[in-house]
Amino acid sequence: MATLNVMRTKRLREFLRYALVLFMLFAGLNHFIHPQFYLPLIPDYFPFPQIINVVSGALEVILSLFLLNKTLKRVGVYGILLLLVVFIPSHVHFIQLGACVEDGLCTPLWVAWVRLLVIHPIVLLWVWAIRKT
Repeated sequence: MATLNVMRTKRLREFLRYALVLFMLFAGLNHFIHPQFYLPLIPDYFPFPQIINVVSGALEVILSLFLLNKTLKRVGVYGILLLLVVFIPSHVHFIQLGACVEDGLCTPLWVAWVRLLVIHPIVLLWVWAIRKT
């Protein structure tokens, strides 16, 4: 019975790892496909928003691919964790804007709060959970 539970846990972590690869890969590529979505979410106090958008998108793609390589997976996990922490000012900035950017993303304010206080921590836990796969 214990062996079965270990096998299920390993399979679940593997599933979560591949799902995270797809999630981060899609998010990273989206920075290049729809930069106009991300640029207004970059706080005004950060210089060079176009460069920040490109670098963050490239890092999301690269780090997601690292998760597929046994020797680079650890770097991928900790890199994504760091990247998610670095993205927190963007979530706060979105809340400060009233959860609506001109010609862009517009949600009820409570959705922006849920994104920051619930969804973002869940994604952090998701990344943390796959570190042992």
